[in-house]
Amino acid sequence: MGTIKKLPEAEFEVMKVVWANEPPITTSIIMEQLGKEKRWKPQTVLTLMLRLVERGFIRTEKNGKERTYFPIISKEEYLKFETGDFIERFHGNSFVSLVATLYNGKKLKDSDLDELAKWLKERGD
Repeated sequence: MGTIKKLPEAEFEVMKVVWANEPPITTSIIMEQLGKEKRWKPQTVLTLMLRLVERGFIRTEKNGKERTYFPIISKEEYLKFETGDFIERFHGNSFVSLVATLYNGKKLKDSDLDELAKWLKERGD
């Protein structure tokens, strides 16, 4: 597998549906779970699926008249990539900078910090 690349928002929305379902997944399932909500036409979903195949996020097989899709990159792999990229780009690889930004922006409560400290202590032993 090559290097993971950042997904555009629409493709990420499709991948969230792919990851949330037991493989294989069909275009029909994606249309049912996402297409109506986003008001995407079937051709839009097919185009997004093709892009995801080209990017190496999913693979496809033809079963009769229907195509089925299987994830190649797991949700955990992608989130690890996105989080690492975000921390590197916006916080200079500083976890402390990330936490300070969240805390100062009132996105973290003291109870969150207590939970984080407990988690860190458990990992340090």
